[in-house]
This record gives sequence, C-alpha cells and structure tokens, in this order.
Amino acid sequence: MTAERLTDALREVEAAEHEGRPPAAGRTSNVVTALVVLALGVAALLGSLALGPGSPADPDTGTWPLLVSAVLIVLGVALLAVVRRTHDAERFSRAGWLVLAAVATMVAFVAVLEVIGFEIPAALLTFVWLRFLGHEGWRTSIVTSVGVVVAFYVVFVGLLSVPIPHLF
Repeated sequence: MTAERLTDALREVEAAEHEGRPPAAGRTSNVVTALVVLALGVAALLGSLALGPGSPADPDTGTWPLLVSAVLIVLGVALLAVVRRTHDAERFSRAGWLVLAAVATMVAFVAVLEVIGFEIPAALLTFVWLRFLGHEGWRTSIVTSVGVVVAFYVVFVGLLSVPIPHLF
C-alpha cells in the first residue's frame, strides 16, 4: 500500500469515527462478502435441484428455493463486478456479531422444528431476539414471544391449515 493510499484510508477512518459510523470495509472484505453470497446461492441452487424444481406449469418443492438461489447467484456476481467501486460497505463490527448470533439462532430453530414442533422453538427464538439481541425488557420479551406464537398458531394452523410440525 502506498503512503498516499494509507493516508487516505486513515483520513476515512477518522472521518467515520467523527461522524459516529463504522469505518468503510476494504476491497478484501467486499470480495469475501461477494464470494459468501455467491457460495450461498450455489449451495441453495444445489439444494433446490435435489428437492426437484418442477416446471413453470407444474412447480414442485424446489421451485421457490431455485428462484431465490438464482437471485443470490446474480447478486453475488454483481457484487464481485462492482467491488472496486464499492466504498459504502462497513467494516465488520460488534453489530456484525449480532447478525451472526441471529443467524445461528435461526439455524437452531430450523434444526429442532421437525423434532419438537414450532411452538417452543418459535417462542424461544422470539424471546432471544427481543431480549438479548434487541435489549427489550423481560416482560415485553416474554409477553411478545407468547403472543407471536399464539398468533402464528391461530393463523397458520387454525385458519390456513398449514401442515407445519406442532405440539398441540
């Protein structure tokens, strides 16, 4: 890195700190982000093909995941194409860990959904997101978690008869 580029980078970090925002991510971070999006898209594409995508006239289980994975792949390629011109991405910070925690709890939710139904995992997921990620109060987190599960149960199980795993 040349001295001029280093000076510009330091000025950018100082300006960002002065404005109260995180400093911008570098080119490497942008490339890694684009590659992660691309890898998720490819993994989702393979999963959707394993489910069976069907056809436009007769969609199957993998149709929607196929469409989402195609969008992810296009977005990943687009991010790679503009990586040199991207300057508004933020450097990984504490907020990034919160996002990773949210994704991890969602993965745990999906993992236990088939085993114990949606009621307990949904209540726990909502509670964790509200209390620990959103810093809401205990009472608000508990009441809202129970309310969300009841509402989802009434709408999806009671009214729409959606075949999701449930306890009651």
